[in-house]
Amino acid sequence: MVQNIDILMITYNRAEYTKLSLKRLLDTCGESMRVWVWHNGTDEQTLEVVHSFRDHSRFFRFYHSPENKKLQEPTNWFWTESEGNFVGKVDDDCLVPYHWADKLRQAHLDVPEFGVISCWHFFEEDFVPQLANRKIKEYACGHRLMQSCYVGGSGYLMKRACVDEMGLIRPKETFTPYCLRLAAHGWTNGWYYPFLYQEHMDDPRAPHTMLKTEEDFQNNIPLTARQFSICSLKDWEQWLRNDAIAAQAASINPKYYLGWRVWRAKIRRLVGRLVTGK
Repeated sequence: MVQNIDILMITYNRAEYTKLSLKRLLDTCGESMRVWVWHNGTDEQTLEVVHSFRDHSRFFRFYHSPENKKLQEPTNWFWTESEGNFVGKVDDDCLVPYHWADKLRQAHLDVPEFGVISCWHFFEEDFVPQLANRKIKEYACGHRLMQSCYVGGSGYLMKRACVDEMGLIRPKETFTPYCLRLAAHGWTNGWYYPFLYQEHMDDPRAPHTMLKTEEDFQNNIPLTARQFSICSLKDWEQWLRNDAIAAQAASINPKYYLGWRVWRAKIRRLVGRLVTGK
């Protein structure tokens, strides 16, 4: 029996990135994959890009919200409406590698305890063996995972059974605490290893980035940079490097994240020690 995959992409006002990311996602889709697009806002250029792909055989469903609904409402709509055996999401600023979904689906089929497994959105230079190697585990059929209680919100694949057990994303909840809830209930999450590299185009090091100069950054400050009050291109690049370190340094024990609102502070302190040596 074919195990179907449904993938969500949320678009907003990034026409150039959306054209690349949506095309790449559709190009990676096999016969058992469907792409759902939720568009926030009224940016005409981005809407035009999305509509240009509507006739693609793997473009399954489109929803337009004039208001920016961010993560919770689009994801819950998608999880509720989808009937796929596996559900995932790819961001509009990411280029997933070819065959990524087939690889992750096979891992899911071979390893029942896998919950959310993902592509890696950092660079080879960000890999820190002394941090990551202790977390890389081998599972059935030779699959390996850099285990983590949480993963990023792009390029992941999750079993439908996770949603059936844990329900939808709660009010004011993001994908990170949802992953933590899964881990606390016994699901194994992490990044497939060897890494399946997806290009995060908002990383200034990425080949397709639009953030090449300080002026580019000031005119197109990424959402995460705004959230963390990052004011310069140099600081943003360093934040991304530190984020990769944090992902590799993070505990794989779900109990570590009890009272999950404090987990970021713990990770920041750890990253600070790793970067500064203090």
